[in-house]
Amino acid sequence: MKPDIDTLTPDTIVDFIGGIFDRRGGEEYLGEPVTMAEHMLQGATIAQQNGQPEDIIVGALLHDIGHFTSEFGTYHPDDTEDRHHEDAGAEVLERFFPSVITDCVRFHVAAKRYLCATKPEYFKRLSEASVHSLMLQGGTMSAGEVAAFEQNPNLKQIIAVRYLDDAGKRADMETPDFWHFAPMVQRMVDRHCKDTAAN
Repeated sequence: MKPDIDTLTPDTIVDFIGGIFDRRGGEEYLGEPVTMAEHMLQGATIAQQNGQPEDIIVGALLHDIGHFTSEFGTYHPDDTEDRHHEDAGAEVLERFFPSVITDCVRFHVAAKRYLCATKPEYFKRLSEASVHSLMLQGGTMSAGEVAAFEQNPNLKQIIAVRYLDDAGKRADMETPDFWHFAPMVQRMVDRHCKDTAAN
């Protein structure tokens, strides 16, 4: 029996997320040539290989965790697989992770819309599946949306995770599994606990 999100603690959340990768990671990733786990692990691996800080590595690793809302007891029958998965994932993680992580999860879809509006060449980099989802997600941002989005204090990290999201779609890439990254995921949880206690 899967635990409800309310029963999870800072000491159990990392193992729980790892279990999702183990159980569900082999599922198809929205028409791309990689599985869900491969996609997220590729983004995290590329970030680590390029010397990115841990918040970006973990943000990339967890950015699509909202596709598995049924694992958290937050699914209801009216949901579809990709219905606001970014919000669903952020809502689950915000109890356990710093805002920079949850913002990377919550706004990785908006970041695609933002980059399409501010960097015309970015659109050409998108996969066919990503172009299709862009239309479903609201298309290119308006000038007003761009201005509002740029006020986010974690904008730099959100954009970095967006680029890693786009990069993590290689059919031939080998990566470590989730448990390789688990210690840094736990460090992010511990950082949130420390920050919360300090406030």
